[in-house]
Amino acid sequence: MGVLNITPDSFSDGGRFLCADAALRQAEAMVEAGADLIDIGGESTRPGAEPVSDREEIRRVMPVIGAITRRFSVLLSVDTSKPAVMRAAADAGVGLINDVRALRAPGALDAARDTGLAVCLMHMQGEPRHMQDDPRYGDVIDDVRIFLQERVAACRNAGIGSDRLLVDPGFGFGKTLQHNLAILARLTELADLGVPLLAGLSRKSMLGAITGRPASQRTVASVAAAMIAVQRGAAIVRVHDVAETVDALAVWRAIETAERRPRTAVEVGGENL
Repeated sequence: MGVLNITPDSFSDGGRFLCADAALRQAEAMVEAGADLIDIGGESTRPGAEPVSDREEIRRVMPVIGAITRRFSVLLSVDTSKPAVMRAAADAGVGLINDVRALRAPGALDAARDTGLAVCLMHMQGEPRHMQDDPRYGDVIDDVRIFLQERVAACRNAGIGSDRLLVDPGFGFGKTLQHNLAILARLTELADLGVPLLAGLSRKSMLGAITGRPASQRTVASVAAAMIAVQRGAAIVRVHDVAETVDALAVWRAIETAERRPRTAVEVGGENL
């Protein structure tokens, strides 16, 4: 999943793709690099971010969604918590709702159900403006699992089937570095929720805390984190650096395939198998 933020204040690429032409060029580059889907967001959810209105978010994302759907066949996701944006994006051809609030906003469950789209439910403690002030958990992986289980159940009760759901533990959303590391280390424990798992670690502050590098220099760390997430059960990784991540995953898949391939007699010293 390639990241395309149509915002002036996102933590990594804020302001770079506000122009529809620039956004379209970036989408083209991600498609050519091997992105399976592109996540388009019109409201920053970085720590401390201020909310924007429905009208402003729609104004930002709709021209980009329209331009991409007219030119490419790539699946699009809309990164939003607003029912009005969900409905508008669905009408424009988006295939996935990626909601950091897990459809908890008033009317979001109904809107998501009515669109018929797939939905990614993310865990977030608090709200973006204050989520990093003092995040606390009992056991972070247990708390995240329980929350996601409850949201999956809420969706099912609202008429959204499991075949339309994904979950995201929400790296960096109301979590300290140690919380994030614990989730990544124990990511396989979220695999029993019965729906695919999405992981978004790309360029995040946890990687900056580990490496000491600014967001623009976290490509290697981001690819490493994406690889670990896939190895521990993530079905989708949300990334800024598509080409680098695609290449790394290609190498990993080749090794996995080689390990499963039966060895010939020559390869095992001429012994009969």
